[in-house]
Formats: sequence, structure tokens, C-alpha cells
Amino acid sequence: MGSKNKLKRFKENLTFDNVIQPSREDLLNGNFKFKAKWLSEVFKNDNPIVLELGCGKGEYTLGLAKKNPKKNFIGIDIKGARFWKGAKDAIDHGLKNVCFVRCQIELILEIFQENEVSEIWITFPDPQIKSKREKHRLINLQFIEIYKKILAKNGNIHLKTDSEFLHGYLLGLIKSTSFLSLIYSNHDIYKSLEVPKDAVEIKTFYELKFLKLDKPITYIQFEFIENGK
Repeated sequence: MGSKNKLKRFKENLTFDNVIQPSREDLLNGNFKFKAKWLSEVFKNDNPIVLELGCGKGEYTLGLAKKNPKKNFIGIDIKGARFWKGAKDAIDHGLKNVCFVRCQIELILEIFQENEVSEIWITFPDPQIKSKREKHRLINLQFIEIYKKILAKNGNIHLKTDSEFLHGYLLGLIKSTSFLSLIYSNHDIYKSLEVPKDAVEIKTFYELKFLKLDKPITYIQFEFIENGK
């Protein structure tokens, strides 16, 4: 994407009422005005909140919102020029249960209060395969501890990825901890029966590319034992 297009999208994001772009300073100083007020001031309903972390163009956030009008969806990514498309499409389709937040994932504790979120989706994240990059994987134990704090009772997390490495890594984490419980796991969702509909009925641009290459798409759903049982 050229710099001119990026600048254009950054400017348009400023005009979208479904895009929220807090400064890092405001977040670190506890000045985010919608924390604990998402339902009353942003969505103006009592429906559950679902996050997509590292949402990219917002395709999955948008797809889930269309399928689940009784839930609220928030796509989070640091790259606003990417989720510009999702934000614009949501406005064009008149979707009121969608918004996007530009921030780093490690700062979501400054955006949501404890138990404010019902589900978290992580779709096709960078697997960060090198061991020295483990701290950047969105499903490492440090991030999982963050997610635990904002998830409500019975809340769960979904990972959908083309990376068999990342799928196996997460399964290993779940098996090696005393506080995570596996709900569902599948190594090739499009060659299996009885797969959760939200995992197969939405396909991103890159996911379609992977499928053309006959690359398996994997999916895991898990919860916290303290929250879910």
C-alpha cells in the first residue's frame, strides 16, 4: 500500500464513528473513557462483547457481526490503515454492532475492565516461529494471563490459523497448565464434520489463498477452568 493511500485511510478513519484511536499516553495514564462503559456509551445495549485481536482488515470481525446481530464485536489492531476497510464496510452495511480500536494488544487491560468481554477470536496471527520471538505470539502465557482478566465467566478464546506449529504450541500450553481447558480442537476444519459454524462459515482473503494451496486450516477453542467450570 502506498503512503498516499495510507494517509488517506488514516484521515478517513478520523471521520468514522465506529473507529476509536486512543493515544498510548492516555491508555497508560488510565484515561480511556470507554473502559467499563462499552455497552452503555458505545453499543447502547446489553449484548455480549466479542473481540478479534490483530484483526487486520477486519474481515472476521465483520463476518461475525453479520452472523450474530445479538452480539457486539470489536476489532483491535495497531495498523489503522488495514482495518479501515472493515470499518468502512460496517458503515456501508449499516452494522451498529461493530467498531474498531487502534492500539497494541498488550494494552487491552487499559481498554476493558475485568469480566467485560465474553469471547476472544485470534485469526491467522503471525506464528512467530523462532523461539526468541515467543514473547510476541498472541497466545503465549503472558498474553493468555491478560485475556483471563478481561474475560467474563464462561468466556472462551478461539484460535484459527494456517500454522500447524502455532496450533501445536497452543495445545501444548493447554495440556501443560492447570488453569486452561480444551473445548474443541481440529487440525483440518474443512475436511471434518461437526465443526463450529463460526469457524468455517467465514473465510478471509488470505484464508482463501491458503485453501487454494490445499493448506489445512486449524482451529482451537479453549477456556479457563476457574471461569468455565
